[in-house]
Amino acid sequence: MTESLQIYRTISRLVMNAGVRFHDIRCQATFIWAVVGLILEQGVHLGQWSKYRPGFTKQASRERRFSRWLHNSRIATLELYSILFRYALRDLVGTEINLALDTSQLFDRFVLIRVALVYRGRAIPVSWGLVAGESSTIEFDKYWYIVWRAQTILFEYKRCTLLADRGFVDQKLFELVRDMGWHLRIRLKGSILVYRPGQEATKISRLMPTKGRALFLHDVWITKNSFGPVFLALAHVETANGVQKWAILSDEPTDLNSFHEYGLRFDIEENFLDDKSGGFQLESSELYDSQALTRLGLIMATTTLYLVSCGLAVVAYELRPLVDAHWQRGLSYFQIGWRWIKFACTNSLKLFQFLFFDPKPDQHKVIASKRFAKPAFTINFSATVS
Repeated sequence: MTESLQIYRTISRLVMNAGVRFHDIRCQATFIWAVVGLILEQGVHLGQWSKYRPGFTKQASRERRFSRWLHNSRIATLELYSILFRYALRDLVGTEINLALDTSQLFDRFVLIRVALVYRGRAIPVSWGLVAGESSTIEFDKYWYIVWRAQTILFEYKRCTLLADRGFVDQKLFELVRDMGWHLRIRLKGSILVYRPGQEATKISRLMPTKGRALFLHDVWITKNSFGPVFLALAHVETANGVQKWAILSDEPTDLNSFHEYGLRFDIEENFLDDKSGGFQLESSELYDSQALTRLGLIMATTTLYLVSCGLAVVAYELRPLVDAHWQRGLSYFQIGWRWIKFACTNSLKLFQFLFFDPKPDQHKVIASKRFAKPAFTINFSATVS
């Protein structure tokens, strides 16, 4: 059996077991072959994908099938993915999870907006969409559906906390998160007004404590519309890009742990890296249609689910030394899964026939080297001011 056919049968079985059904069986087959092409080619290139699909039709004809699939308006991208996501992460239902909301620019003409589940140093896509533009600051009306759609997928989870950066500071988002029953950790801009009982309104920039100290404000109101009561955590935090002023908005009482909770947001940046130069080479796709790119997101998200699941299984079964030369885990589960598929196909081993996401804390933290062992941010305050 060729490696492409082995992977096709594995992905097909998983998709069927999850209950994912396209409106046309041919459309479903093309989708699965696209996942196969992405895994084997390690990039988004329709012409290269076509060489992995068996048959005696011309390569140009096979390439057009992928193109027609990406431009097929009948494909309900997020509806199909929600079925697969809930099946793949069923063992996490009932647990407490963190979600990151962030953006990434594509081709200097689109902004990819994504809600992702923070999981073991990476982030798993939950919902996404694209809008035209170059700015990372997006109006609420252009992304509220993506957040709401994530809630319809994650309604069975015990507790969801949304993490977002300053580009998403919008009272409408705060209200939506509150109405959905989620929790919130979002970094605020220094220009935001804070209202404290019995005191005049003050900009956050003027409340920022000196380096080495943290300030926690409870039961205050923010913005000119007096949204609240809310809780704030303010401090100078050392990050990979230098010392930054963090003002974290929370719907719950804040303490030093609030900075750690918000810091998990950085894991979605690794997910965007997997999409681009660190994995799927998305920007080499030469696709400049927002709807086609949204459907391409279904292919990439499905592939991400399987690769991460494979990586988790490899570590759980103590097979990691076969594909990772580091003494301790030096690769992400995403990359371990990718290497395992190549290893299994080369050595005539069976691929994992299941999707596995362990709800327990990660016992195998990734350490690529001492050089890269430094965390994305550091919390080390000599004093705390309440």
